[in-house]
Amino acid sequence: MKLLRVGPVGSERPALLDQDGTLRDLSGLITDVDGALLADDSVLSRVRDAAESGELPVLDAEGLRIGSAVGRIGKVVGIGLNYHGHAAEVGAEAPAEPIIFLKAPDTVVGPDDTVLIPRTSVKTDWEAELGVVIGATARYLASPEEGLAHVGGYVLVNDVTERAFQNERGGTWDKGKNCETFTPLGPWLVTADEVPDPQVLDVKLWVNGELKQDGNTSDQIFAVGEVVRYVSQFMTLHPGDVIVTGTPAGVAAGQPEPKPFLRAGDVVELEIDGLGRQRQEFKDA
Repeated sequence: MKLLRVGPVGSERPALLDQDGTLRDLSGLITDVDGALLADDSVLSRVRDAAESGELPVLDAEGLRIGSAVGRIGKVVGIGLNYHGHAAEVGAEAPAEPIIFLKAPDTVVGPDDTVLIPRTSVKTDWEAELGVVIGATARYLASPEEGLAHVGGYVLVNDVTERAFQNERGGTWDKGKNCETFTPLGPWLVTADEVPDPQVLDVKLWVNGELKQDGNTSDQIFAVGEVVRYVSQFMTLHPGDVIVTGTPAGVAAGQPEPKPFLRAGDVVELEIDGLGRQRQEFKDA
């Protein structure tokens, strides 16, 4: 199923995109697309049955804002340098273990919402990523297979990053990852049963119509199941938590000088097979 949240900021309603591309209202069945939904197989089954019946109310998509595909996110866990190509382009060795950082949930916005370039920023960068949404509580998982079994769904994410804040201002990566609006997420959450192999997905991103990233999740250093297993050794993952699993080659930081970091007025578009497409205009904060 393709589940999404539509409407004004703070007042999104749950919806479903059916097989014909028709937007359907789920607010009569559920209150939100969130961890509580993903953790409840009986409710998911009712939603699936209602979708197959074709009787869910139709929503007029014209002019309707699409919000973050997941509501009430507890935490966003980032995985750094997780593609061979990306590590190579920035001159880094492939990590021996996954690099973990955290993004605050309040950085999450809708897939087409405006993204704000921070004041004093000179190196705002793009990162198209596969997002993993946890569907069952995960702690101390024993295998990558268990990791995959705890995935509730997948989403498209732009892990926007300010490189100077990240690498040149001391401390951890958090300064460059947690600026407001820096995690566009959606347009929809695709339930895990519709993504049988998350390691075969094309990942693409364009800036002002020019293709910048053209990768595939097969290039990941640590596959999705291993990432979930690994993270569960250090923190408990709850339903609705999101892991962003790294970006392929093609970011601004990996380009020759002068590096084409984002400026106000730039438009970024990105997509992953089966997970939809995003479009953001960048503006000054």
